[in-house]
Amino acid sequence: MSGIPALLALLAGISIFTGPVRAESLIISLSSPHVAITSTYIGTDLVIFGVIGRDQASATRSEHYDIVVSARGPRRHMVVREKASFGPFWVNQHDQKFTFVPVTMAVASNRPLDEITSPDMQSRYQLGLNSAIITKDRRDDHFAQALIRIKERDKLYDYLPHHVEFITPNVFKAVIPVPARAPIGLYDVEVALLSDSVRLASQSTHFEVIKIGFEQDVAEAARLHGWLYGFAALLMAGLFGWLATIIFRRD
Repeated sequence: MSGIPALLALLAGISIFTGPVRAESLIISLSSPHVAITSTYIGTDLVIFGVIGRDQASATRSEHYDIVVSARGPRRHMVVREKASFGPFWVNQHDQKFTFVPVTMAVASNRPLDEITSPDMQSRYQLGLNSAIITKDRRDDHFAQALIRIKERDKLYDYLPHHVEFITPNVFKAVIPVPARAPIGLYDVEVALLSDSVRLASQSTHFEVIKIGFEQDVAEAARLHGWLYGFAALLMAGLFGWLATIIFRRD
């Protein structure tokens, strides 16, 4: 998908921006506000363009800038279970519930987070994959780390330390992947500007993952006419079962 129109719109917005600038500020734009899910969808990338605004007080800042982009998918309640072995059997021993956890999450930056700021500041500013889950005690943290590992294994959480590129010292772009298994819904995007381990500004936007075409028609039918959808599915299953017996029967 081309990001040139988004970049031109962003630069045009800057030219008419007349509000007061307080030190550094951020103006960001997405290459597209929607991601369309079809039968052939295998994942895509969104491009975020951004410009750093500076006033006279910050124009002489000598430190370089860092950008961290966090894209969080629809939030759900999730349960993590810990198994224990009893002889030849594995059973659920402990579990922990988490509320409003992003189903998908991607974190992109121009360099590794540990080089941008300390772990304590990452937690304070809610940067990185660990910020997806807020824990209350060490037991919660143990289960939270397990949940993050599962999400990474399933390609739903992604850490991309070199996916932000500075086009000029004050203009940057970031590439955020939207995985093939991304659920439909609203996704939040937050862009943080840091320098010398301190967050100077932040800006947020969002995009939506939607279904179109035949897939959307089926989803709408299942939602609005559940009994009819169920009957049609049952009828089709019976029809295909009957056809299979005809095709593969042995004379």
